[in-house]
Amino acid sequence: MKPRDLLYTGRDILREMLRFDAAADAVLSRHLRARPQLGQRDRQILADTVYQVLRHLRLLRALAESDDSIGGAIELRLTVLGWQGDARSLREALTAEQFDWRKRLLEQDALRLPEAVRWSLPDWLDTALRSAYGDEFPALAQALLRPAPLDLRVNVLKTRREAVIDAFGRLAIPAQPTRYSPWGVRLEGKPALQNLTLFRDGWVEVQDEGSQLLALLLAPRRGEMVVDFCAGAGGKTLALGAMMRSTGRLYAFDVAEYRLAKLKPRLLRSGLSNVYPVVIAHERDERVRRLAGKMDRVLVDAPCSGLGTLRRNPDLKWRQTPDDVAEMVAKQAAILESASTLLKPGGRLVYATCSLLPAENAEVVDAFLAAHPEFERVPAGAILEQQGVAAADLAPQGDLRLLPHRHGTDGFYAAVLQRHAPAA
Repeated sequence: MKPRDLLYTGRDILREMLRFDAAADAVLSRHLRARPQLGQRDRQILADTVYQVLRHLRLLRALAESDDSIGGAIELRLTVLGWQGDARSLREALTAEQFDWRKRLLEQDALRLPEAVRWSLPDWLDTALRSAYGDEFPALAQALLRPAPLDLRVNVLKTRREAVIDAFGRLAIPAQPTRYSPWGVRLEGKPALQNLTLFRDGWVEVQDEGSQLLALLLAPRRGEMVVDFCAGAGGKTLALGAMMRSTGRLYAFDVAEYRLAKLKPRLLRSGLSNVYPVVIAHERDERVRRLAGKMDRVLVDAPCSGLGTLRRNPDLKWRQTPDDVAEMVAKQAAILESASTLLKPGGRLVYATCSLLPAENAEVVDAFLAAHPEFERVPAGAILEQQGVAAADLAPQGDLRLLPHRHGTDGFYAAVLQRHAPAA
């Protein structure tokens, strides 16, 4: 597609995204499926451009609204400002007037603008993150504006990390071990994994390094009974199953059948035979109650605001509100309450979110522990050290707290809870 036509396609995609009535990745996928003639390079330019606008939306909107001399709808001006093609494609996509306008606006001194505008955060989230992170806030806000790297988890049932890195090397795809996870591989760029044999054969799965650490915190053993309570598409389920060496029983619960359906092809690639996907109606489903008191380990990766994933899902900061977070907190408390009933005495539960907000994290756990003296908090760092993970800077206050500017991962929180064993 000619760069000029690509610019207007980006405008159309962005116009739909900015309604914020659907996830940005779903909108982009739908548009790309409708344009099978687009090559890989054009698809990447479109994706990078619209996500650049979403990341920097408040700043770019302020610039675009300050000068409408080139005309056109706001979505077109935003697409011009966010264009991510190379210099040649930029020259071919823009008129001379648009090119000069873009250069003039992007060279302005942004320091004259309020910080919340510069960091492209809604006011409520700017206030919440400042309160939670204090002096670290500027570094965190800046990190959230950068695209996330592509992390993979090596399937230890089929291969070793060294073999995977070597295989990527032979494909001329730069890859390196992740900093913390013993299974993690970080790639440069965004190769088409679905076309690679090592992906199709189940050697690797896409999973952020922070998410991999949740499985290490739960640390399931061979032959145990385990539940992944909010399994979604099953990334953590697969990591848990590999740790169990495909033994025991691993239940993957979720309320959304379409999410669990995405687990099926991943399960086939993985070679696991101990995973049992189960669609539940809600956290109090009869299928949950039947397993009460029978589980050795339970992972609760609770539904949350997702604000720790803004590097890869920047639309979330524009789609969430304080009221949405309050609803999430109530849901999280209910899910944790129900999931806790599954544990045997002496069993371990990991409560986790990909949120940066204390209201969804430690405050939920603190309230649960206050109401349940039969549970105690276990230091997450000590468990990770037992798993061979250098955890000194991961859990300085007891619970796991991962931040993109510190650890290079998505923002994650996790608390480890243990049900007291009966007195001898």
